[in-house]
Amino acid sequence: MKKVILRYISCVAAAVAIAMVMTGCLKNDIPYPTVKAAFLSMAAEGEVSGAVIDESVRNVTLNLGETVDLTNVKILTYEVTEGANLSHVITNGINLTEPFSVVLTLYQEYFWTITANQIIERHFTVEGQVGESIIDVPGKRAIAYVTKNAGVSEVKITSLKLGPAGITTMTPDYIGKTVNFAGGSIDVDVTYHGKTEKWKLYVETADADVSITSADAWTNVIWAYGSAEEGKLNGFEYRKAGTETWEKVPETWITVNGGTFTACIRHLAANTVYEVRAFSGDAYTSAVELTTGGFYEIPNASFDNWWKDGKVWCPWTEGDTPYWGTGNKGATTLGDSNTFPSSDTWDGGPGFSAELDTKFVGIATVGKLAAGNMFSGDYVKTDGTNGILDFGRECHERPTRLKGYWKYKSVPISHSSSDDYKYMIGQPDTANIYVALTDWTAPYQIRTNPKNRQLFDKNADYVIAYGGIQSGETIPAWTEFTIELEYRDTHRVPKYILIVSSASKYGDFFTGGSGSTLFIDNFSLEWDYE
Repeated sequence: MKKVILRYISCVAAAVAIAMVMTGCLKNDIPYPTVKAAFLSMAAEGEVSGAVIDESVRNVTLNLGETVDLTNVKILTYEVTEGANLSHVITNGINLTEPFSVVLTLYQEYFWTITANQIIERHFTVEGQVGESIIDVPGKRAIAYVTKNAGVSEVKITSLKLGPAGITTMTPDYIGKTVNFAGGSIDVDVTYHGKTEKWKLYVETADADVSITSADAWTNVIWAYGSAEEGKLNGFEYRKAGTETWEKVPETWITVNGGTFTACIRHLAANTVYEVRAFSGDAYTSAVELTTGGFYEIPNASFDNWWKDGKVWCPWTEGDTPYWGTGNKGATTLGDSNTFPSSDTWDGGPGFSAELDTKFVGIATVGKLAAGNMFSGDYVKTDGTNGILDFGRECHERPTRLKGYWKYKSVPISHSSSDDYKYMIGQPDTANIYVALTDWTAPYQIRTNPKNRQLFDKNADYVIAYGGIQSGETIPAWTEFTIELEYRDTHRVPKYILIVSSASKYGDFFTGGSGSTLFIDNFSLEWDYE
């Protein structure tokens, strides 16, 4: 009996010691003066997407709808580092026509700015227009183009919008009117939010009846952009360099918007030189030469290669350069690896899949929920009971989709270390897989510590393309998935690729169901459009 009691006391003492370590790391390992004051969240009236917080430059960007008055932006809520003080009251309405400066104080002063990102859709179009209009917001001018044959003495204005929808008046009202632009510009007063802007409208003749405005070569795809007279038969032709026959781009691959047209030329060969030309009626441009890109292979995309470093399962062959990272180093501080190889493969053949388990790690109630995860990047270190990760691997090509196989066991959410997510306890846990292409100049550091949290934001400016899938239901058998990448534009060239899989969507906030299990296998990238 004494041995049992002593053994029980030893277990309690161990639990208490772990609790002291877990609650004391931030106090002892990180001196107070190194805890930087930061904005953790912010919400404003009329925002169209979440605020983007960049701690590296100490800036909060609010993405606001076009009808928001920038001279009086209402801040609804904000959260700062615990203990930090704010130099200004910001909930009474602030002027964001220029960056708004505030100071956060915690042991020392930290200068932050709040800025607005407001995109007002403006347009000016005329009948028989060639290409897109130029909308010069700082210069308060709009320019449309017509062919030389059409001339500028009798031009019908088909659309005009130079301010926020629903609250703007324009004087005179030129929409549907025929106007003489031979003498130069005409004036229009644009009034909204009690202010009047004086704009000038121009119509000029285009240099050519048809032109290629830009073109981008991917691996199996070329995107071509043209301008020509609206209403004519406009399109593109292409051929391999050195061949004689031009192929017409199918109309189903072309999108027309007034005097502009865009082609997605598909099923091309990689690393090959092509020529592209645009046409409008019988007029052709000279050929533009482009070279398609190559392929990017995901290392260990079958998840067959593993080795074990102590308690930590590593998804690569010992001695090789890692590609995939996991949270195993953090999980094994209080338990075992929760991402590891499984002989349950998608096709039942030899090899391994990756099993990602969400589980509570610790003793009794002392510990934290650890979501099983796998990501392209590195686990850098453990910060107390939080993680610091480097997201992304270098990639300069542009795939069109990610494919693979998954199956999932969803259990009710059982734990949450964040007050913002405790309401989810009892709801089904959700598996999450996503892929992104970015133009980071270095791997992006992820920090889960609430005191200096920095997480990936799919809506941030650094994202070129993104796609993802989720499941809040159990998927009992291996199922193929396809994630289509949606590109913000076709011109930007990626620098990094990020692929993330998690058994618990809100694992970054230590929220999930202990027992949720995600299996993944046989990932691959595709490069063409169907």
